Amino acid sequence: MRDAASQAARESQQRVREAAREVAQQAPERAQQLRAAAAQLDVRWARSRPARFIRERFMQFVMNPILDHYAARRATGVQRLTELEEPFILVANHSSHMDTPIILSALPRRLRKRTAVAAAADYFYRNRLVAWLVSLLFNTVPIERMGGGTKDSSHLDKLLDDGWNLLLYPEGTRSRGSGLGRVRRGAAVLASHHNLPIVPIRVSGTAEAMPPGAVWPKRLRGRLFSRRHRVEVAFGEPIEPLSDTAALIERVQQFFESGESGPSLSPYRRRHDKDDD
Repeated sequence: MRDAASQAARESQQRVREAAREVAQQAPERAQQLRAAAAQLDVRWARSRPARFIRERFMQFVMNPILDHYAARRATGVQRLTELEEPFILVANHSSHMDTPIILSALPRRLRKRTAVAAAADYFYRNRLVAWLVSLLFNTVPIERMGGGTKDSSHLDKLLDDGWNLLLYPEGTRSRGSGLGRVRRGAAVLASHHNLPIVPIRVSGTAEAMPPGAVWPKRLRGRLFSRRHRVEVAFGEPIEPLSDTAALIERVQQFFESGESGPSLSPYRRRHDKDDD
């Protein structure tokens, strides 16, 4: 009986190993198929001149007032962007759906109008209406989350070749809790392939204002009145592309973990840093 059980266990382990090898062999092909599918979902008209006009009006008259109500925003290091030659790749930590509008509103208008945002194809592009809406309002482009940002991502390559800046969240998804997720190498591969600098961005405070799972931001409760959350966007020193993508990602990870402080140059519609109304 014991020999039969041992034999069954060995056969089971062998089947698991064979299945793992099969998955590993199919993974590159599957990843390529997913990236090709993501490229097919790209809403190209969202980068047209009329779409850019609508997007700027939405930012000015809708999004900025909403953000002002929930967040006391502060940005540092913005001047580093004005000294860069376009295009470049922006990489940011990700903990909230609020991150994208917060970062876009921090960018100088000239740069914002030429910045596309990589968005998860399996999340934002499952429904055509949602895909059109996020593409129009935030200039998103679909990306396959399990590694995107390689030479097979032809729509991203074309965007960069056409002079568009690209905002990526290399953690792949919103991080839960106070910790940071693992930074994937896709952004570093793109930067190396196109010989473009990477600008690391650290966003703080958005997870408290709009945590994962929330459908709308919230204000801080007070004894008499509610207050806004402090939200900060810090733009780091540009990192030149490196052939060693692991070293580049390590530098990005270090900035996410430590961040940095500096003089605040507020690009937002409101010109103060008060945290309550």
